[in-house]
Amino acid sequence: SMPASETESVNTENVSGEGENPTCCGSLCQTISKSKFSRRWRRWNRFNRRKCRAAVKSVTFYWLVIVLVFLNTLTISSEHYNQPDWLTQIQDIANKVLLALFTCEMLVKMYSLGLQAYFVSLFNRFDCFVVCGGIVETILVELEIMSPLGISVFRCVRLLRIFKVTRHWASLSNLVASLLNSMKSIASLLLLLFLFIIIFSLLGMQLFGGKFNFDETQTKRSTFDNFPQALLTVFQILTGEDWNAVMYDGIMAYGGPSSSGMIVCIYFIILFICDILLNVFLAIAVDNLADAESLNTAQKEEAEEKERKKNASEKSEGEDEEDEEDEPEVPAGPRPRRISELNMKEKITPIPEGSAFFIFSSTNPIRVGCHRLINHHIFTNLILVFIMLSSVSLAAEDPIRSHSFRNNILGYADYVFTSMFTFEIILKVTAFGAFLHKGSFCRNYFNLLDLLVVGVSLVSFGIQSSAISVVKILRVLRVLRPLRAINRAKGLKHVVQCVFVAIRTIGNIMIVTTLLQFMFACIGVQLFKVSRRSKFTQHQKNAKLRIYIVYKDGDVDNPVVRERVWQNSDFNFDNVLSAMMALFTVSTFEGWPALLYKAIDSNGENVGPVYNYRVEISIFFIIYIIIIAFFMMNIFVGFVIVTFQEQGEQEYKNCELDKNQRQCVEYALKARPLRRYIPKNPYQYKFWYVVNSTGFEYIMFVLIMLNTLCLAMQHYGQSKLFNDAMDIMNMVFTGVFTVEMVLKLIAFKPKHYFTDAWNTFDALIVVGSVVDIAITEVNNSEDSARISITFFRLFRVMRLVKLLSRGEGIRTLLWTFIKSFQALPYVALLIAMLFFIYAVIGMQVFGKVAMRDNNQINRNNNFQTFPQAVLLLFRCATGEAWQEIMLACLPGKRCDPESDYNPGEEYTCGSNFAIIYFISFYMLCAFLV
Repeated sequence: SMPASETESVNTENVSGEGENPTCCGSLCQTISKSKFSRRWRRWNRFNRRKCRAAVKSVTFYWLVIVLVFLNTLTISSEHYNQPDWLTQIQDIANKVLLALFTCEMLVKMYSLGLQAYFVSLFNRFDCFVVCGGIVETILVELEIMSPLGISVFRCVRLLRIFKVTRHWASLSNLVASLLNSMKSIASLLLLLFLFIIIFSLLGMQLFGGKFNFDETQTKRSTFDNFPQALLTVFQILTGEDWNAVMYDGIMAYGGPSSSGMIVCIYFIILFICDILLNVFLAIAVDNLADAESLNTAQKEEAEEKERKKNASEKSEGEDEEDEEDEPEVPAGPRPRRISELNMKEKITPIPEGSAFFIFSSTNPIRVGCHRLINHHIFTNLILVFIMLSSVSLAAEDPIRSHSFRNNILGYADYVFTSMFTFEIILKVTAFGAFLHKGSFCRNYFNLLDLLVVGVSLVSFGIQSSAISVVKILRVLRVLRPLRAINRAKGLKHVVQCVFVAIRTIGNIMIVTTLLQFMFACIGVQLFKVSRRSKFTQHQKNAKLRIYIVYKDGDVDNPVVRERVWQNSDFNFDNVLSAMMALFTVSTFEGWPALLYKAIDSNGENVGPVYNYRVEISIFFIIYIIIIAFFMMNIFVGFVIVTFQEQGEQEYKNCELDKNQRQCVEYALKARPLRRYIPKNPYQYKFWYVVNSTGFEYIMFVLIMLNTLCLAMQHYGQSKLFNDAMDIMNMVFTGVFTVEMVLKLIAFKPKHYFTDAWNTFDALIVVGSVVDIAITEVNNSEDSARISITFFRLFRVMRLVKLLSRGEGIRTLLWTFIKSFQALPYVALLIAMLFFIYAVIGMQVFGKVAMRDNNQINRNNNFQTFPQAVLLLFRCATGEAWQEIMLACLPGKRCDPESDYNPGEEYTCGSNFAIIYFISFYMLCAFLV
């Protein structure tokens, strides 16, 4: 639209009418543009565009669009298998209405902003693509040209609009900015990773193409028969899921381990080592998250500075002087004292000023006595002992037989523990008061935890029947008793506080990840359903679809006709919740190839699977794994790392030195002069010169490598001649290492020789090797071995450790590794407490599930004893088939025959709580371990 000044200042030439014929159209346009109607139209157009522009930029319009996006998402997420026809009709109508509203939004924005300004925004271009795709899809479906394309699922991506709220949410804005800034680095890394995958895929096709068909009874899915299949196989190996099975197939393809087939394992080992590239995702995440957190800190400091200046302007000079006098002193040393140093002498919390129970004042003798008692070290240690004993009693319970003699004895002990803890709570409430005044008992979160644990035990005692579900829950909550030790171990308390801070800070990334997970789940429901249903999401258990013949006992004369039954997959895409659960297991890399090939083979409704029917579907899983598993999961871990680093820096917040300067000062303070022993005796000096020479070091290094080679040559079924040769070589190496020890003893003398830890270790290995040889000779001289030599054979292998002392760089790396363990005791204690709590909960909830050899709950994996429960959880922490164990603990499982179940309740063991139990445990282990 042209401004009015420009429309009115038009040059009017040829007034006399000359040359009107050539410019007839131009004159007509000028005449129309000068008319009142045209001017009014332009003014009305400008007015409406200003109003529309103000409307589309308003907060009301923004939240209106957000509501429409959520309604659209709700419509898509409501789709599920076997849904009623009325729901399908409502979804179709809702999709059309929402598409019309989104189209109106797009047109209004185009009108108000103008086409050029509208398409400047990348998000507007994406909106236009989504809307146009939805319109085309609707037209094609209505005209019955083709079935729904599923383009409407892209409307879920419009959920990203909610990130516009980041202009009002600074921390989330910084997080999104850091993620966007990392895209360039991630794109370069993905390109490098893709090149590696292509190279190894082509190499795998040359090595293993068409050679995985040695087993005629089973068709291999992870093969290198063609390029797409090779890409999938290489990507599977990079994720680490069943990569060893593919390697074994490759070895068997070349004749097995007894022939030259072992050489091909080099290919898989190199490919698996390339998995290190994936750790770069974590490095990028930590780097960008650190930038985001530093930006948050800078913004907070800026806001605090503004607030400080504002408050300073409102204060008088006299108040300023008083503030300066009351200002605490900052340590003038090179660094403030560490938290561990400050907590060496624990400060006793004084008695609050308020009264307890409106009876006992702060000077009351009873209250003062209670305060002294609870702060006495004997009482504190006694409570810790009772906490440990109660924890042991929880782990010692029999989960199968609830009324066994052992459980009855432990029940009486539980009365004693609960009475002691209740007495402690009464003393603390008397000393500090209940909750009305500052510093009272209930105003401390850890005290509330103590009160919850004790209250749960008291309530469970009041209800006698163990069959009541509430009582079962209350008894399970007794497992929180070990958490009471947190309030009594200051280092552990500090670690727990860091964990809680990390949990609070991952709220923003949790929102982003949940939205992405939800969007992928919606897309999965759309993709893996044909006409809203597919073989992959079938749940028809009694449908007569096809029959098959079984020859009982191999008798071909007596065929038995049976009906095929559709069965649902344990992890499926029937609905959004099931899809999110299935995708979560994919993000853990456990069992995802099986889920992938089920999706690839999925065909039509009530139609059996077709081998490699839709290979292109694998793109969905690959994109999901890259975005969620490779990047977003590392973002979670990165948040925990950054949070712990920040909490560690909090103790230096008043120090003016940066981290490098502090480390330099600490190094200077802790530095000690190096002492080196040099003998004065000329004969002893010659021995000293030899054992410290470079040539001697190289000779010993070569001997250690030769000894290692001899140990590696031993194998099962070796001949007697080979055994004798190995024994002779062992004697030779033992003699050489004994000579080395003697030479060093002469060179350094025993006093200085055993000062070095490595020399002490060498002497221990030599003595153990000599004992090994002696015991071996004694056993060989007799018919039956009287002494087991298994333990002493370890000294032969321990010679490999001597390699760690043969190099300054290796020794430095080992020393750094050992020193890092000094910072881990409280973290390790927290992890042990986590395992203990989950193990006891597993015993109480899943302990009665029967063990079966063909099930994941078997004699090796079960919750029937505490050690077995810890081992099972350790397996789950490593991620090995944790989802299969979760499925084995769901409801409807058979109970153990020795458990005290009622008649008719044989298949009532297990619980839906298994989903929350295993997912929460896996995520906590992913962040802490």
